[in-house]
Amino acid sequence: MRYCDSPYFYHRRPTREIIIGDPAHGGFVMGGHHPVVKQSMLTCDTMDTALCVQQTLELVAVGCQLVRITAPTVKDAANLQHIVAELHKIGCQVPIVADIHFKPEAAMEAVKWVEVVRVNPGNYADSKKFAVKEYNDEQYAAELRRIEEKFSPLVIESKKLKRCLRIGTNHGSLSDRIMNRYGDTPLGMVESALEFARICRKHDFHNFKFSMKSSNPKVMIECYRLLVARLNELGADWNYPIHLGVTEAGEGEDGRIKSAIGIGSLLCDGLGDTIRVSLTEDSPYEIPVCTDLLGLVPKLANSEFRIPNSEFPFDPFHFEKRGTPEIELSENVKCGGAQLIRVVVPRATFDKVAPKIRPKDDVRPEAVYEDLNIAEIDPTQDFEINCDTQLVTVKDGVNLPAIPAFRLLAAKLKRLGRNNPILLKDCVNFEPVPLLPNIALLQAGVVIGSLLADGIGDAILIRGESGAGLSLRLAFNILQAAGCRSFKTDYVACPSCGRTLFNLQTVTARIKARTEHLKGVKIAIMGCIVNGPGEMADADFGYVGGAPNKINLYVGKQAIKFNIPEGEAVDRLVDLIKEHGKWVEPEAKEVAAAN
Repeated sequence: MRYCDSPYFYHRRPTREIIIGDPAHGGFVMGGHHPVVKQSMLTCDTMDTALCVQQTLELVAVGCQLVRITAPTVKDAANLQHIVAELHKIGCQVPIVADIHFKPEAAMEAVKWVEVVRVNPGNYADSKKFAVKEYNDEQYAAELRRIEEKFSPLVIESKKLKRCLRIGTNHGSLSDRIMNRYGDTPLGMVESALEFARICRKHDFHNFKFSMKSSNPKVMIECYRLLVARLNELGADWNYPIHLGVTEAGEGEDGRIKSAIGIGSLLCDGLGDTIRVSLTEDSPYEIPVCTDLLGLVPKLANSEFRIPNSEFPFDPFHFEKRGTPEIELSENVKCGGAQLIRVVVPRATFDKVAPKIRPKDDVRPEAVYEDLNIAEIDPTQDFEINCDTQLVTVKDGVNLPAIPAFRLLAAKLKRLGRNNPILLKDCVNFEPVPLLPNIALLQAGVVIGSLLADGIGDAILIRGESGAGLSLRLAFNILQAAGCRSFKTDYVACPSCGRTLFNLQTVTARIKARTEHLKGVKIAIMGCIVNGPGEMADADFGYVGGAPNKINLYVGKQAIKFNIPEGEAVDRLVDLIKEHGKWVEPEAKEVAAAN
């Protein structure tokens, strides 16, 4: 199976064109050779027509081309008529997507009024109970007939009204039936989506797209690769467009890095027809990140230099870190083997940050680039390596962007029978003008994160960010976002929407102020239960909206405490962390900062 023609040469995946609305009245064609579409989602109550209109206009003003609005009930779905009418009245024709979970009747109402309806196969026809049940083939077939009976009316109505559908599976919200046959796996996500796609095709309806979202960038990348590979296997007419996104990416630098790793990696491999960057921030802040990521693709993807080799130096569908011997990197620091992926800095950065490092600081340089015994290699040329314990990297100035260059280096080492540790760089061709911090962050996230998700890399070097302290922090943040190291508390926080039962930005800030000193602890902050229990299953603790002004607290995917008043919930979360032995007292300076 293959998800792209070559891991070294950029070729955008050819997809069938789908129609979003009426192209003569604000709609457009997606897929084919058309530009990648930028989209976002409203954060307000769907019943607040005026605020929905205001937020839509704010998104359109910053370049959003497709606006999603949640419709959790039939009443919400019916109000989409008034939102769309008000937008049209003032001349705004941006296509609207209705986001549906759990209620087919809400989808049947929404399809009357909006251009796109998004359904989640994991909960559109199923209620998730985390039940353990074995299905024989006959029972499984009966379940598929039941799903077809529930989903077909929406397909038929969408075809009649010339609407578009998005079949969007989420890691963590798969049905019990899928979970019990495939597990909570990329394969399960793909098969869940294909079941719904087959129903569409049975009715000769093809105006739909897929999405495979996860809060874990590695899982997200594997899912999309596997989806496209399966579509390729099914035939040329299965080339449906793809929506890319890392769900519950979080806020600030962490949210942008996770999105850069997941979305940027796939864009550079030629996948993606529309993207959404999900941030726990006001929605208009998502669109510039989309624009910046799309702007980086021509620079980071190789579309000029043909590489005759098309073998993958990694398994694209199952993550496994490339095996290397353990070597001495610097005094008392080793890399390779089972060691942590290390952070290397240039001498100039070390000289600036070293005097400020305190004994207990986790964020610290672990080696200086100029002091390393390292072989700098041009992977486009033939080369020889005489031993496996020689640290290697790509030579500056090669005629390839960093991602294909490091993949090619790994492939050629494999062909030579060598498994040398590799030092990754975020750039191998310097620009005369320093990058803006927002671009440097995204570029490093795409390049380093993509290669780490491939399983390549034993140490990393960030040079695109010109600020010494910023570049050091960025390196550690990328390793944390990629799941390679944990030096601080990890947060899974969903973006707000009309289903959210509390102010996500305020609560996230409050929880961080109390818990951000808990290194290695993962906390999920979820506005509602749509993706909560499943998507946060690998979190240690969860803070989830259960009802208006009421919070449910989780340990893993198990609800432990219910209907806690919101004003008490952060304190009760801290108590829960203490009960499970994960709490440590913050140092005095951290307490002062929190207060």
